[in-house]
Amino acid sequence: MKIYSRTFLALLLALFAGGGADAQGNRCTRETLPVKGTALTVSYCVAAENSAAAGHDLPVQVTESYSTGRGSFTQQNTLQFISGETASRVIEDVALNRVGLEGTLHLTLVYRGGLVQVESALLTPGAITIK
Repeated sequence: MKIYSRTFLALLLALFAGGGADAQGNRCTRETLPVKGTALTVSYCVAAENSAAAGHDLPVQVTESYSTGRGSFTQQNTLQFISGETASRVIEDVALNRVGLEGTLHLTLVYRGGLVQVESALLTPGAITIK
């Protein structure tokens, strides 16, 4: 009987540990954008969301990660969306020199369903549509 109790307890602990990681992973988005023939992986993980009245600024704390085969960096940022909207957007500029690329990526980020995603991306100079 004791062996079954230990097995059950181990299984229960594994399920709870996995559930926590899965819940955090559900607040992250990740995609790869083609930038001048180089794959740029971008990831946004929502760390915290403050509350705000509908129509007011909604500060959303995110961990942003950008990487290519040439380099990577991660930064913390607070994005200001609009509370009470089904989808709210912000513009963000990302200099690409830290990932071994030239130019600036102008991103339109959308906050929908508790996630931050890249809605569109434009590379300058040259106004090249990436997404």
